[in-house]
Amino acid sequence: MPADGDAPAGIDAPAVSEWFAAHVPQAAGPLRFELIAGGRSNLTYRVHCGDGTSVVLRRPPLGHVLATAHDMAREHKIISGVGRTDVPVPRAIALCTDETVNEAPFYVMSYEQGAVLHSADESALVPEGERMPLSRRVAEVMARLHAVEPDDVGLGDLGRREDYLGRQLRRWKRQWEQSKTRELPIMDDVAAELEARKPEQIGSAIVHGDYRLGNMISGAKPNEHWAIVAVLDWELCTLGDPMADVGYLMNNWVSPDEPSAGTSAPTQAGGFASRSEMLDWYADASGRDVSGVDYYRAFSYWRLAAISEGVLNRYLRGAMADAEETDTDVFRTHVDFLSASAAERLAIR
Repeated sequence: MPADGDAPAGIDAPAVSEWFAAHVPQAAGPLRFELIAGGRSNLTYRVHCGDGTSVVLRRPPLGHVLATAHDMAREHKIISGVGRTDVPVPRAIALCTDETVNEAPFYVMSYEQGAVLHSADESALVPEGERMPLSRRVAEVMARLHAVEPDDVGLGDLGRREDYLGRQLRRWKRQWEQSKTRELPIMDDVAAELEARKPEQIGSAIVHGDYRLGNMISGAKPNEHWAIVAVLDWELCTLGDPMADVGYLMNNWVSPDEPSAGTSAPTQAGGFASRSEMLDWYADASGRDVSGVDYYRAFSYWRLAAISEGVLNRYLRGAMADAEETDTDVFRTHVDFLSASAAERLAIR
């Protein structure tokens, strides 16, 4: 683990330690920094304090260009607001917007003990008798989030509430047109069907945007069932149609014999609830009609296909650091799978 003078990339240890002394006095020095989540998303570091406790620091990825895509003040505001509810999130501690400290804004939040179930291998470590109770908690915590009135927690100005799907369809259709590497008529067919069948938005809520088991800390206290300790990664959060979260979760909630729609599929370990059970629990807890979930599942598949094609485009242009070592055919196959899955949900192919 790096010490003060040997911090991981993205951390100016002396400057950050000085800032901590002034703004996070409970985090006693000397501080040691450990990268626990990297990549193209926001970077997450565990900060080991001199008294044996820990906190977490989040900052944008290295070399990021679009500040609006990695807005630390916005993310800090979200967890501060949601932290006032019964939705489990890390506790917001402090925000630094002075880029002279660490070359980019960052914020500090509490360190929560537990496991992040990124994959089936990690989920296999959850006792089999705990997988169903944990499944139910995933559904019920989502319902709790969607029950929060944004104005009550200072998040009423987080985004436009109305026409969530319309705005998303326009955005990702434009993204597809600008980044596609080949003609793929099925993507255009799905986009047309999504527009034609767009359901009326019933109310609005805080939409997480990436709500899945791999974005949560899970765990159990002695003699208690496994629970959701904290929901993480709020960078895509906005206001809009809560059913978008439901459709996204359903696509990620795969059984052992299904291919993964994303980069991780922790429920492939088996023993977790079925999709229908998850929907029933969510419907009971939220009072929402989930009968139209296939539309939202199709939208989620199509959106992810557009995102994946954009990544493929950047690889083919040599804009990614590991472009030479990456098999781009994997991306093409994945986009084909996602677009076909979207069409299947809409029954148009």
